Amino acid sequence: MSEAMTYSSLITDVQTYAERDDAPFVTQIPRFVMMCENRIASEVRGLGLQKYVTGVFAGSELAKPARWRETASFNFTNAAGERVFLQPRTYDYCRAFWPTPATTGTPRYYADYAYEHFLIVPTPSSAFAFELAYYERPEPLSTANQTNWCTQTAPQLLLYGTLLEAQPFLKRPERAAEFQALYDRALQGIAQESSRRIGADRAATSRSGE
Repeated sequence: MSEAMTYSSLITDVQTYAERDDAPFVTQIPRFVMMCENRIASEVRGLGLQKYVTGVFAGSELAKPARWRETASFNFTNAAGERVFLQPRTYDYCRAFWPTPATTGTPRYYADYAYEHFLIVPTPSSAFAFELAYYERPEPLSTANQTNWCTQTAPQLLLYGTLLEAQPFLKRPERAAEFQALYDRALQGIAQESSRRIGADRAATSRSGE
């Protein structure tokens, strides 16, 4: 029998840990799961949540990928075939730097343009190919989507986070501290894994340059 977490098993586990299976509570569990997923997307920066998307520039505005939460890096290939990394700036800086969008040039900066778009300046003079690395919110769990990165890689974080989000509903402040501590410990473990991976990458880079 597999012990892997699924959305259905998570729903059952939450009822078991909370010692509640009444309809008002069970009805709210999907909302607690959603709130936990948002918490994880805000606090975790593991490789499992990093995604890449490619495309070509078509003007100064670019729609962000679905479930985007934070940009890791943004680069494009210029006319000479060289990879160039865009530098992040504020929206106001980009508008002041390139006040006339109709005028084109070689891109240098990008900014968040509201939550759904990027602003690229100068306005690209060609359909340069770009690559965006970003952190995403995992695909939401549901009865139709039983697993995602959280269930497969961080089930303890997902369970304790969901139980933590449930405590205001349950009105058990003493248990909130318990689940906060468990959640924080799981979060620290994931952060340490990421740090070790980054350290290993830096060590390998250093050796290759010797």
